[in-house]
Amino acid sequence: MTAPAAAPPLDVDRVRQDFPILSERVRGKPLVYLDNAATSQKPRAVIDAVSRFYATENANVHRGVHYLSERATVAYDEVRARVARFLNAPSPETIVFTRGTTEAINLVAQSWARGTLRPGDEILVTGMEHHSNLVPWQLVAAQTGAVVRAVPITDAGELDLRAFDGLLTDRTRLLAAVHVSNALGTINPVRWMVSRAHERGIVTLIDGAQSVPHLPVDVQAIGCDFFAFSGHKVFGPTGVGALYGRAELLEGMPPWQGGGDMIESVTLEHSTWARPPARFEAGTPMIAEVIGLGAALDYVETIGHAPIGTWEEELLAYATERFRGLDGVRLVGTAREKASVLSFLVEGVHPHDVGAVLDDDGIAIRAGHHCAQPVMRRLGIPATARASFAFYNTRDEVDALVRGVERVRRVFA
Repeated sequence: MTAPAAAPPLDVDRVRQDFPILSERVRGKPLVYLDNAATSQKPRAVIDAVSRFYATENANVHRGVHYLSERATVAYDEVRARVARFLNAPSPETIVFTRGTTEAINLVAQSWARGTLRPGDEILVTGMEHHSNLVPWQLVAAQTGAVVRAVPITDAGELDLRAFDGLLTDRTRLLAAVHVSNALGTINPVRWMVSRAHERGIVTLIDGAQSVPHLPVDVQAIGCDFFAFSGHKVFGPTGVGALYGRAELLEGMPPWQGGGDMIESVTLEHSTWARPPARFEAGTPMIAEVIGLGAALDYVETIGHAPIGTWEEELLAYATERFRGLDGVRLVGTAREKASVLSFLVEGVHPHDVGAVLDDDGIAIRAGHHCAQPVMRRLGIPATARASFAFYNTRDEVDALVRGVERVRRVFA
C-alpha cells in the first residue's frame, strides 16, 4: 500500500510577507512577536477583507431590502457556513456568532446551565482552565446551588485521567474542559473525555480558543455538545468568535439577551423567539469582524493544517531543546502532548522583569498568571514568562529569545 504523501514544507519566509506587522521595529529592534496565545497577528487578507467591507458593502444585515444590506447579509451568512465547514459542524444553524470564547461560554452558562442545574448538581472542569471557562461556572453554580469540581493536574501539567474517571458521578451534569491549555500548552484528550462523559449522559463543552489556531478541529469526531473559539486567536479580528452547539440543545435553550433580530414576534405583553442561531444573536452583530473571521479561516486552510502543524511542532521542539540548555531556567509545563506554548521561569527574576528586559530587545512575550491562577497555585508559583508560537515564527526568533533570556540572567546576576 502506498504511504500517504508528506505535507509540503511551510515556506515561512513567504508566509511572513503576508503579515505587515512582522516588519515593524520595536525600540529600534526587529519585532519578535511571541505572544500568539494572547492574540495572533493578522494577515493582509484579513485586514483587506475588513477594510473592503467598510469601503464597499457596509450596511446592517437581515433587515434591509436595499442592495448594500443584501450584499452584507449574503457575506455575513456565508461566513456562518464557512465556520461550520471549518469545524465540521453538521450545519450552519449550529453555529452562533459571539464576541469570542468568553461570551460563548457565558451564553451556555446562562442559557443552558442556569435553567438546567439544580442544587447538588456538579459541573466538572479541569485544574488548567482559563478563567473564561471557570468563572462563568462559578457564577451559575452560585445561582443554582450546583457545585464546581476540578480534575487535578500533575507536576508535568497533564490531567490526572484516573482522577477524571472518578470525578464523573451520577451528580455530574456538565463537563467543561479546555482543549489546549493557554498557560502550559498541554493538549488534552478531549475526544476520550467526551466519550467517557457521554457514557453517563453528561453534557460536554470544549474550550477551543487555543486549539483552533494550531490543530484541525472536528466537532463531530470529538463528539462534544458545545465548542467555543475566538477569532483573534486564529488570525482574525478581535471581538468575534463562535459557539458550536448540538442542534437539539440549542433548540431547547432560551435567549440570554433580548433585542432586535432574535425574535419571532413582539407585542407589548409578550414575545416569542426566533429559531437558533438567530435566537442568540440579539442586536446588530459584529458584521465586519465576522467577514474578517471568514477571511482568516480561508487563509489558514489555504496554507493547510498539516504544514502548519508540522512546522509548529518542529519550532516548539527546537525552542524546548534550546531552553533546556540554559542555566537557571526552568520550563513550566512539560506534558508529552503540547501545542505552541513555552512557559518558563528564570531563577531569581520575576517574570514581569523578564518580559521588560526582553521588550527592550523587541521581543514580545507574556508575563503573569495568564488568566489561569489555579494553575499557578497548583504549581506553587505566582506567574511565568510565556513564549507562544505561530506558524510565522522562525528558529532565528527562538535564538533571539534565548539570547534575550541570557541577557536577563546577566542583568540580574
